[in-house]
Parts: sequence; structure tokens; C-alpha cells
Amino acid sequence: METRYIKPPIAKSGIYQLIFSVITLIVLGLTVYLHPEVNAAAIAILFILALAMFLIAYKQSQEPALSFTLTFMHIQFHSPYGGWLARWKNIAEIGTAAICYQGWCEPIPWVGIRLKDYDEFLDSICPRIASKILLEQRILLIMAYKRNDDPPHEIEDMLFDDTHYVTRNGKVLKGLLAMLANRMKYNREFLGYDFFISEDLLDRPSNDFVGLARRYLAAS
Repeated sequence: METRYIKPPIAKSGIYQLIFSVITLIVLGLTVYLHPEVNAAAIAILFILALAMFLIAYKQSQEPALSFTLTFMHIQFHSPYGGWLARWKNIAEIGTAAICYQGWCEPIPWVGIRLKDYDEFLDSICPRIASKILLEQRILLIMAYKRNDDPPHEIEDMLFDDTHYVTRNGKVLKGLLAMLANRMKYNREFLGYDFFISEDLLDRPSNDFVGLARRYLAAS
């Protein structure tokens, strides 16, 4: 199958916000220059808000042009902090994530991925991206925990479990990578998947992305 590139919608919106904030700053400057009698406090507040908008928009405009690359061999995530890579042959299942309670499942705007082998995936991740995954996806485990009538673990133990993880070839992972490996086990126990992709990173609804990814998975 041909290579597909998924572009995050936030990149385009960041450019628009950047342009709007620059125009706002220029208008405020001209207003003060042409009408020095205007309320200084109000102008100062508007200037601070416009400057904050400019800084946020500038940061968003620096996001990578791509969020995911899908090839016949793998799916790869891109971000300013690093990325990860998972071969299709190492993916057991990909689907729309859901929070289940008493037989009822509520879909959430995340795509779940269940792996066959953790070691290969962990080898593709740097500590910085592991930290990003741990922080951004912890809310999903918390939500699943709260809907469990008799959870087998305490939520604090799951969120901060840094027990050393030993790979199949005997390599000992510590710190953030060990926490990520342990978190993936808890995610699978409570949510059915090891880690997740937010719909905010996609250029299409999560259901459509799942359909696309499953075609690549089947073709591999």
C-alpha cells in the first residue's frame, strides 16, 4: 500500500491564530499612537492577552507538519519531542477506545493499539516521549478505574508504578520506560489496549482512522 501522511489540524489553526494575534498587536499599537487619551489599563490588559495569544500560536505553528506516517511496514508518530514506531506485524489490534461500565461501553475520542510484543515498541521510544504518553493518557486509566466496581489495584500504584521491566533478551528498563511498560499492562487490563492516539492529532474522525489503519494492518 502507498505511504499515507496524517497532518494534525492544529498546525493550520496555529498559523491562523498567529496571524490574528499579530494583527491585534499592530492595531493596539496604532490605537495608542493615534489616540493617546484611551484608557491605559484597558490597553495594557488587551496587549497582554494578545501577546499571550501570539506566544501560544507561535508554539502551535512550530508543530511538525505531520503527526503520523503510515507505510506498508509500520505506523510512525512524529512530534517535536520525538516519536515512536510500531510495525504492523507487531500490532495485535487497533480500534476505537471505550470506557465500559456494567456492560455498557461509551466510545471516547481516542484510538487504542494493542501490541504483540512490548520490547520492540519500547526500543523506539525516548524517555521524553514516554513521559508525554504517561502524562497525556493517564486520564483514560483514571476514567476506567473510577468505573470499575472492584478495581484490583490502587490508582496511585498504577499511575506511578516504576518497577523495573525486564525485556525478553534480559535488558532491564528503569525510570520512565519502565513506567510506560507497566502502564501499558494496566491499560490493557482496564481498557483492552496498551496505548492510545488522541483524535486531536488526526485529520479525520477516530473511526475513519481506525478503518484506514486496519486496511494497512490487513495488508501487512
